Amino acid sequence: MGYNGHTCILKDAFDCESATEIANLISTEKVDAALAIHLYKAGRLLQGCKIPFGIIFGGTDINEDVRCEEKHRVMGTILGEARFAVAFTVKIKELAAAEWVRLCDDGIKTTPSETFDWYRFLQNAGIPTDVDNLHIFLLICGLRRIKDPLYLVDVFSDWHRKEPSVHLGIIGPAVDPLFTCEVKEKVKRAPGVHLLQEMSQDDLHAAMKRCFAVVNSSISEGMSAAILEAMDLGIPALARNIPGNAAIIKHKDTGLLFSDPEEFVVLSKSLMNDPIMKTEIVRKAKVYVKKHHSWECEGKTYQNLVLRLQ
Repeated sequence: MGYNGHTCILKDAFDCESATEIANLISTEKVDAALAIHLYKAGRLLQGCKIPFGIIFGGTDINEDVRCEEKHRVMGTILGEARFAVAFTVKIKELAAAEWVRLCDDGIKTTPSETFDWYRFLQNAGIPTDVDNLHIFLLICGLRRIKDPLYLVDVFSDWHRKEPSVHLGIIGPAVDPLFTCEVKEKVKRAPGVHLLQEMSQDDLHAAMKRCFAVVNSSISEGMSAAILEAMDLGIPALARNIPGNAAIIKHKDTGLLFSDPEEFVVLSKSLMNDPIMKTEIVRKAKVYVKKHHSWECEGKTYQNLVLRLQ
């Protein structure tokens, strides 16, 4: 794929068995420079390589992997070889700097499809379309334990039994097949909660625009793209109060932060019953994204960073 005069080769770190495989790719394709997303998982594959490279923190590398002594050592070595490192949030930058480094932020762009069929989407999800004042909450995440998609299921299902107009849709790739089966079984027994089929990013953005709110319930997060996309699309975000989410959401200002499932329901109800608060949160969130996570600004930043690799 090409971008601004550069030819890009995308390689999933999970598909690579060793650094030797990457070294062979670099040699065969005559790669001039590299960007690794996730300091440990991808960065270690570039350790000792003969081309200049930069690092983009993934979130779990700083929030989780840093606690392992061996991974910490490896990541420190990789950063010593990297030309630069990029952080999604100020919090990640501070955490990384406390351990090692020198860094920038990440940008966002939304492209909702104009042909998206909302009613077909609801029908495919098993959500009735004849309910008055339908409120759809959308939780977007890869189905793995650290994203904790089951965190709100019980309390949301109880809420749905009392208020049938509220529904929670969980959507994302089956990253962990075993855990995905666990999610499917749990959701089957939870009225008002739906496991949705994956869709293109454009359709997903269109679905987000029609939802009442976007939810994040992760145990740990670097920077939630879904939260920033919701802000950009004018949809309120309700997120678990963890450092990664609190770094981009100011409570009751650019979004809502909850510390337990019960508080999630209380805050959701307040958002439903106070349209003025909702309007203000959406407005301030939009301003925040434009100021701190501009796609155009990010593009220029990465172009400048790539020049450092030449």
